[in-house]
Amino acid sequence: MDAKVLAGPAQAPAARTGGDRHSIQSVDRALYLLETIAEMGGEATLTELSTRTGLNISTCHHLLATLIQRGFVSRIPGRRLYALGARILYLGHACLQVDLPRRAQSFVESISRATGETVHLAALQGDNVVTLLMREARHAVRVDTGTVGKSDAAHATATGKAMLAWLPEDEIRRIVTGDMKRFTDKTIVDFPALIEELRLVRRKGFAMDREEFQPGVICVGAAIRDHAGAVVGAISASAPSMRANEEHIALMRDQVVAATRALSAELGEPQSQPQAVAI
Repeated sequence: MDAKVLAGPAQAPAARTGGDRHSIQSVDRALYLLETIAEMGGEATLTELSTRTGLNISTCHHLLATLIQRGFVSRIPGRRLYALGARILYLGHACLQVDLPRRAQSFVESISRATGETVHLAALQGDNVVTLLMREARHAVRVDTGTVGKSDAAHATATGKAMLAWLPEDEIRRIVTGDMKRFTDKTIVDFPALIEELRLVRRKGFAMDREEFQPGVICVGAAIRDHAGAVVGAISASAPSMRANEEHIALMRDQVVAATRALSAELGEPQSQPQAVAI
């Protein structure tokens, strides 16, 4: 059955025009159009939108033109259809990142209890990796991985590589080119080498930072994905190299991968990530 049929009867336009005296009619109508496109399965013709909203064709056309200009609506070539634009996804991801620390709190605590190590929740905001939440290690000897905030080390950290791995190559290049700072003698600063590393991340399902960001610190990270399969963040566990034998790294890996998969499932992510393989 067509999704448009499932959307239900048209809402009475009178309910949209009586509104609060402080509301701005054009803003209200534009938002109503966005809601209506969503209710009609994500796409609709101009005539359908006019009928559904009770707005005349000319008003709909002008409002849609503005929404297209701002990226909230897009035209489907050759089909005379209007669809929700990419800007909607951007706002949705931004909203999710605000809520992500609350959703991830129990997973971060679980990894911390199981490994005893420092655990980070991070997200990409623009060109920066932003730490949203951190749980300090329970051991007396722990790594100093900084505080909550921004970092320009997407290419050198486990959380950064875990997220970069799922982006288009052009987007990866935009984020890291010209900013591949060398933090240690093990930092990857060659773009082709980074791309090859990210291919391994995609294949394995997790990322490693073997003293690439800080000397003496080993990290394992994995991406968090939403209902559309898009990366919205990453979780990592960090240990001092003196404690990071292969058995302990495997424990961190298993805990991080299990947590990010469970959190991704909560967010509705399709079960498409590869199973983690041995290091």
